[in-house]
Amino acid sequence: MKYVLGIDFGGGASKATLLSSNGEIAAVNTVEYPTFYPKSGFAEQNPWDWYSATCRTIGEILAKSGVAPQDVAALSLDAATHTAVLMDENFQVLRPAIYWTDSRSTKEVAFLKKNFLETIEREVLHKPDTIWTLPQLMWVKENEPEVWTKTRRIMFAKDFVRHQLTGDFVTDVIEAQGSMFFDYTRMNWSETLCGLLGITTDSELLPKLVQPTDVVGGLTAKAAAETGLPEGTPVLCGTTDTVMEVFASGAVSRGQMTIKLATAGRICVVTDRAFPSQYLINYSHVVPGLWYPGTATKSCAASFRWFRDTFGGEYQQLAEAAANVPVGCDGLIFHPYLNGELTPYADPKLCGSFIGVRAGHTKAHFTRAVFEGVALSMLDCRKALESIQIPHDEIAVAIGGGAQSPIWRQILADALGITLIQKENSDSSFGSAMMAGTAVGLFPSLPEALAICSKEISRTFPNPENTAKYAKIFETYKAVHDALAPIYAAK
Repeated sequence: MKYVLGIDFGGGASKATLLSSNGEIAAVNTVEYPTFYPKSGFAEQNPWDWYSATCRTIGEILAKSGVAPQDVAALSLDAATHTAVLMDENFQVLRPAIYWTDSRSTKEVAFLKKNFLETIEREVLHKPDTIWTLPQLMWVKENEPEVWTKTRRIMFAKDFVRHQLTGDFVTDVIEAQGSMFFDYTRMNWSETLCGLLGITTDSELLPKLVQPTDVVGGLTAKAAAETGLPEGTPVLCGTTDTVMEVFASGAVSRGQMTIKLATAGRICVVTDRAFPSQYLINYSHVVPGLWYPGTATKSCAASFRWFRDTFGGEYQQLAEAAANVPVGCDGLIFHPYLNGELTPYADPKLCGSFIGVRAGHTKAHFTRAVFEGVALSMLDCRKALESIQIPHDEIAVAIGGGAQSPIWRQILADALGITLIQKENSDSSFGSAMMAGTAVGLFPSLPEALAICSKEISRTFPNPENTAKYAKIFETYKAVHDALAPIYAAK
């Protein structure tokens, strides 16, 4: 029996999935790491935390499964886009990585909107926002010139980890699309937008572009010693976490829809082209010829983690208590704008809030309000998606860590008025494992890998009575946003 390993780097943890050639999961493992918030609006991670998590999770997953290291045929990595690692000529990290939820680059975003909006809309198919790498690096160039002048390599999160494993310096074209200095029309780095950083498209700072499925190297002797896998074990380039989740969910045909409850929340629809819009983020699919344009809410499961870390408790106990609170939380409403918001506002200055607090509210009320607030933000996303009239199915696969919660799935199904499919496995590390298996011939193709490995386990149906209640609550939710947005803008 041969196995493949997929490793994801999320907002707060790395998850690994060890998959057998017969489509069964041998083991999974998760290792958490911190996000640092040195100033208001800042969010940073230490790249070495990702690599430490990699070494630890590989060792632990091998121990859990009992699989012999030499039976691991390949591995592939994925991570959230936009997060750049700046390195010197010796590949030494120069500063913490600015995470994509960071909102420090508002000045740079305003500059891009004023002076380069037409170019960005034409070449990048997105709107400028603080989530993108370009304004983040413009901020570094302006505010930390001593760092920028030493920068000789720009990597992205999963590429940094893979470099420690193989020594390569590449990235995939889907990851590059998250930089805001990649030209979709040429499928290459943008001359104009790279120029804003003072670099050229053939600069040594930029990684070589390859496909996500390409095997880009084997484990070095040093990485083999640190991970416990054999030297030379093939490593794919890998790609972004969301496209791996979309693939893992089985969404590989036009009209199929995924709803993601992870660090961020997203609603994506598989299409055969991009849909440029102020409301959407456009990425190409790992399946050639397809795209998965989608909406995004910035703090989804991140809101629940923040609540747990700030007020204490254990995830399952918090969720079980919230299940006993009625729809609407007796008037308590949460807005999940902890780091600003994307769809439909693209407003980094929005702040999170609990509104309607009364003496009778308990911790369980606040927990459920977090679940409902995220669901209402996703309803905002769905309405934006419907305004563009992209054809889509009336059911969706729920993906991401938050989708494992039965109470949160039900709240989301009720708020959106949509049936949610739950797969036995649909996280990005599972997708990366299937892609690794396809690359080394364990599975004949990506769709056939899904046929072998992917299994539906449940459906969550909306309660029409609750859907009507959430529609009324949503009106208040929107009114509160409209009232508070000018206050936040003036801060």
